[in-house]
Amino acid sequence: MSDFTAIDFELASSEKNSVCSVGIVKVKNGVVVDEFYSLIRPPKNRYMWQTTRVHGISPKDTKGAPNFNQVIDKIRPLLTGQRMVAHNADFDRSVLLEIFRYYNLPLAGIETRNWHCTVKLYKEMGFHKTRLNRLCEIMNVSLNHHDALSDAKACASLFLKKKEAKRMVSRLVEEK
Repeated sequence: MSDFTAIDFELASSEKNSVCSVGIVKVKNGVVVDEFYSLIRPPKNRYMWQTTRVHGISPKDTKGAPNFNQVIDKIRPLLTGQRMVAHNADFDRSVLLEIFRYYNLPLAGIETRNWHCTVKLYKEMGFHKTRLNRLCEIMNVSLNHHDALSDAKACASLFLKKKEAKRMVSRLVEEK
């Protein structure tokens, strides 16, 4: 289970096709072997002020950025044939499916169903607070929250640290 790809999207609006940045980390034998980050120009470069407030990306940042269709050739090799991991995987999976649908891109070879979710994984282990920044703090993982590449790297680290997390929970249970 040490070969996978972790992914994170930031959105410009509530529309799932409004990707404004993507971060991808490919892990092989428990080691990051490749990573990708890009700002993405969302359709019509439209943003909600609420999303800009969260991630700090605005229309001026993505005005000259490629749209998703223009980066797919760089992204596809990182996703094809990979087990996928995300923090709140249902969200990132739905964004991936929607952006591929929006640009009429084939999903051939890309896992679309059985993604591993670090939120669910840590909840199942007994962690009550599973926000990415909180888990990173607990598990001593570096994070620049809402930067898509940093979020993807943090998710990959959390997935790799699941045994350590289980031991941590076991020790806490024993101490009670």
